[in-house]
Amino acid sequence: MFNSIQGTITEKLSDTLRILSGGIEWDIAVPATDIAQFPAIGDKGQVFTWLYHKDDQMRLFGFSDTARRTTFLELLKVEGIGPKGALKIMGGIGQEDLEKALETEDIARLEGVPGLGKKTAQKMILALKGKLTHVSRSNPISASPYGELVEALAGMGYDKRAAAEALTKAAADVSPGISSAEQEKQLFKQAILYLS
Repeated sequence: MFNSIQGTITEKLSDTLRILSGGIEWDIAVPATDIAQFPAIGDKGQVFTWLYHKDDQMRLFGFSDTARRTTFLELLKVEGIGPKGALKIMGGIGQEDLEKALETEDIARLEGVPGLGKKTAQKMILALKGKLTHVSRSNPISASPYGELVEALAGMGYDKRAAAEALTKAAADVSPGISSAEQEKQLFKQAILYLS
């Protein structure tokens, strides 16, 4: 429904951001670790949002960028983690630390996050390992010319890094002189074979 809100930052609390846009001041729940990423009070800013709506309540959640919002939405898929729990987890551990803990299966680090027990930490590792790989300029995934195909394979449950590597290998097997649409189909099929 809402992708983002742009406006003037009016207040920054430990887990709440208020932003004035079009005559409306929005009260948005934000992870504590994201608060510092927003501009100073009085400056213009943008917050990426997600609307939680149930019969008896509505709440707007906000994030400093789309990667953080994706992390929040992935956390919601873990059994036993709701919006408030996901926000608390994200407020207790930074993005890179969370990704590293999941990839290395560091249960002790995850248990160090306030409100996160061993069972939930184990569920998070099972559900999210390989799905939150941070895409940065130094990451080979972002440098891959097959970004859309990597995302498609990740949507099927494959690890993004492994998908990028499989696509690079598959490129050597693609027939030359065919249309780009055909090349893409061949790449996708061959990458799935490498990943299987």
